[in-house]
Amino acid sequence: MIFLGVFMISKCESCGMPMKEPEEFGGQNTKNKYCVHCTKPDGMLKSYDETLAGMSNFMAKTKNITPEKAVEMAKAYMKTMPAWKNR
Repeated sequence: MIFLGVFMISKCESCGMPMKEPEEFGGQNTKNKYCVHCTKPDGMLKSYDETLAGMSNFMAKTKNITPEKAVEMAKAYMKTMPAWKNR
């Protein structure tokens, strides 16, 4: 958690997304370690495969890379995240 003035910013332990507003946290629970993109509507963490698919799709679109390269990059990045470090 990072404190910036009166704002508290957490980072998703699954993807690294900064979370500041309640709607950015899984289940809109500001104590959740995971963001809305990495969780199901109830705030529970999605499976590795679901998270990998979402992250690689995002990377392919935003970095303009092939889906195969995006999966490779997403897997490497996810290994650095607390939720997936033992994967």
